[in-house]
Amino acid sequence: MKIISNPDYSQQQDLLERPQQERANVETAVKDIIQLVRENGDQALFAFAEKFDKAQLNSLRVTEKEIEHAATLVAPELKEAIQTAYQNIYKFHVICFTKDYPVLETMPGMTCWRKSLPIQKVGLYIPGGSAPLFSTVLMLAIPTKIAGNKRVVLCSPTDANGDINPAVLYTASLCGVTEIYKAGGAQAIAAMTHGTESIPAVDKIFGPGNAFVTRAKELAQQQGVAIDMPAGPSEVLVIADQEANPAFVAADLLAQAEHGPDSQVILLTDSTTLAEAVNEQLTIQLSTLSRKQTAEKAIENSKTIVLESIEECIKWSDAYAPEHLIINTENADDVAEQIQVAGSIFIGSYTCESLGDYASGTNHTLPTYGYARNYSGVSVDSFVNKVTYQKATPQGLKNLGPAVEIMATAEGLDAHKNAVSVRLKEIENYN
Repeated sequence: MKIISNPDYSQQQDLLERPQQERANVETAVKDIIQLVRENGDQALFAFAEKFDKAQLNSLRVTEKEIEHAATLVAPELKEAIQTAYQNIYKFHVICFTKDYPVLETMPGMTCWRKSLPIQKVGLYIPGGSAPLFSTVLMLAIPTKIAGNKRVVLCSPTDANGDINPAVLYTASLCGVTEIYKAGGAQAIAAMTHGTESIPAVDKIFGPGNAFVTRAKELAQQQGVAIDMPAGPSEVLVIADQEANPAFVAADLLAQAEHGPDSQVILLTDSTTLAEAVNEQLTIQLSTLSRKQTAEKAIENSKTIVLESIEECIKWSDAYAPEHLIINTENADDVAEQIQVAGSIFIGSYTCESLGDYASGTNHTLPTYGYARNYSGVSVDSFVNKVTYQKATPQGLKNLGPAVEIMATAEGLDAHKNAVSVRLKEIENYN
């Protein structure tokens, strides 16, 4: 990776800029796809499956028989690994979820509380292609199970034979998801947004994807369908000092780079010696990767920035707002406490980001492209609506009503005032 030593703050914005996508081309293509799905429904999805996946489909919904058969194709050791991840992710998400909140009496006779109610219909998008992400099924379907969503729809692209990856189907079944459809890309997002003959429209769409999927989700928002978060290509930022093992650092950078050519990895360090050693390790480790070409292209979008101190690295990291932040320093816990902006933080030399991607218990569906400044990663809370309640007794209305009457009058909203006044009058007459 290119090494930049002691840059000035005036260079920060340029140095931390994400790779730019050809947004105009993506926009046009996605809008065309959405329009065709809206107009032609299932037939458009069949045509896109043939065009993009080279698959000739007669039906979109995965049958129970296909799900059962998929389980026989998954190796026993992979099943065991998926079950281990399931248990950790379930434990973490269920303990972080507060379904009901205590009833609070804000003043005598006036009580308020909040409950979490599951979103009725949710859609899960699971990318396929060269790396079918069955781990994403765990990250999305486990929270839906805890939240209790009434209807869960999962879409994923197929191979040329018209089959969804067996591990994806096995994991979905393990999580209790049975409504699975053969649809990928922006067309799957369009189907879950507008509905087709087979695929129902949903209330909120979750899941990562390429630039086309991301733009389709953004357009879905304009149609009144919520999404988990805006997201772009995957990214990692590593803060490392001279004590860090360069092989560990290089391995973490490459683990993210292999996601796609538009992924970005950044190393912030206070040691030129480490920066050079990491570059040597990148060359060595790249040669062993099955996705070498993909990782190499991502490395072209990436850089190492040598700063004066770890304190400076912290400031630059917060300015970047990374999706994943790995802290590989001598006092990693102390550094982590100083971080203000990140999607998910990995503390210490042995906490590689791969653990969180698969099985530590946290969620790997995280805000990218700087959205960690104002979005959180997916959790059970993402699948529920927080509904507030309030209840007044006659005494409560007598205690609070006069203040509301004064405030409504000051805002010139006479009907608001009257809604209180008629009730107070009724109470006075009754007594």
